Amino acid sequence: MERKTTMLVVDDEEDIVNLMRDFLEAEGYGVRTAHDGASALEILQSTPVDGVLLDVMMPGQSGFEVVRKIRETRDIPVLFLSARQEDSDKIRGLGLGADDYVVKSATPGEIIARIKAVLRRYRRGEDAAAGVLDFGRLVLDVRAHEVRIDGDPVPLTAREFALLQLLAEHPRQVFTRDQLFDRFWGEFGDQHTLTVHIGRLREKIEEDPAHPRYIVTVWGVGYRFEGKRRP
Repeated sequence: MERKTTMLVVDDEEDIVNLMRDFLEAEGYGVRTAHDGASALEILQSTPVDGVLLDVMMPGQSGFEVVRKIRETRDIPVLFLSARQEDSDKIRGLGLGADDYVVKSATPGEIIARIKAVLRRYRRGEDAAAGVLDFGRLVLDVRAHEVRIDGDPVPLTAREFALLQLLAEHPRQVFTRDQLFDRFWGEFGDQHTLTVHIGRLREKIEEDPAHPRYIVTVWGVGYRFEGKRRP
């Protein structure tokens, strides 16, 4: 029997855990639950999990600390579910590698929809066409889902890789911010998400992120990829 897509729900409020478990199970998902960061990390080490719905403020390790540890070893969808609505928290969460940031005032239906959207984006990244994009110093191996800079592998999240792949497959083509946001986040997500992801990519692949060579800003429009592909 095919394994269900399984979400790990992590929150110290039992009512929220139970509510999200009920809604996820009604949608056909498998659900694992944890009430603190340490328990969540233990589950991730021992159980197949396809995505994480993670509270920010918890006893012991915060959600920010947990997602940082997840990203050290795993590339799975992570969505923050938090009562905190400050932009600084959203930017911090996305900057640490979360794929979405949802406030607890959202309806369970909206939360489920955003979980589905993130899972779909990961699957699209996994099913992307195979190939190698060689720009000299920068090489994307689509089949291996790997990026190398000067021959050394660079760890990217699935979203970062998919965003870089799209830009690199269309050198010199300008993508507007709306085009990129709609493609990777649809109607769900936070307006800071694209900016955060572009900034993270530049930190990882550019020699000087403040003066990018590959991912160039077209002011007032969006972004384009600069690079001559080797045959």
